[in-house]
Amino acid sequence: MNLLVVKANNRPADQAVTSKMYDVFMEEVSKGDQLSIETFDVFKEDMPYFGQDFLTAMGKEAKGEELTEIEQRILAASTKALDAFMKADTVVFVFPLWNKTIPAPLQTFIDYIYRAGETFRYTEEGPVGLVPEKKVIILNARGDVYSAPHMRHMEMSVSYVRMIMEFFGVQDIEEVIIEGHNKHRDRAAEIIAEGMEKTKELATRLAKGTVHV
Repeated sequence: MNLLVVKANNRPADQAVTSKMYDVFMEEVSKGDQLSIETFDVFKEDMPYFGQDFLTAMGKEAKGEELTEIEQRILAASTKALDAFMKADTVVFVFPLWNKTIPAPLQTFIDYIYRAGETFRYTEEGPVGLVPEKKVIILNARGDVYSAPHMRHMEMSVSYVRMIMEFFGVQDIEEVIIEGHNKHRDRAAEIIAEGMEKTKELATRLAKGTVHV
């Protein structure tokens, strides 16, 4: 099974909960001998922002015209991201909630894979997702309790990634979310430890092949 881990936090593990989640997950899932694991670190990749350069590059490439340096970079980056996503049977997104949303490089990754004819297509009845066979795992941390009814409308990280994956047709989405460790500082260690254990358990099941894909 091909496993893609999209890492979207460049803070050290002793300072960032999702960086620690990534370490815990990778240590455990790497024990599986039936997995081909690839990590795509969005903070380390050369990923120019999606915009006119990308659209111009796509048009030029279709016509066989010469590309500028930035156009070459953005096409190469988007192709690498899309190829990694399409190759994977299971995709794991590891990211924090920053300022109520996702880190900018993760947004760029999603912009790259949001591709008509690849991950979805347009029909007369509306768009249809093209990758329903994939499994997606979301590992996320947020300092406040955004699952509380009065906070849910402000959470635009997990809800956004989940919405995009569902738009692509993905039906099997599993989550481990650590929340409230900043709000409840007296219980922070306990909250984080419980989340890490859930992360480890999920990785163990994946390594043993007991997670349905």
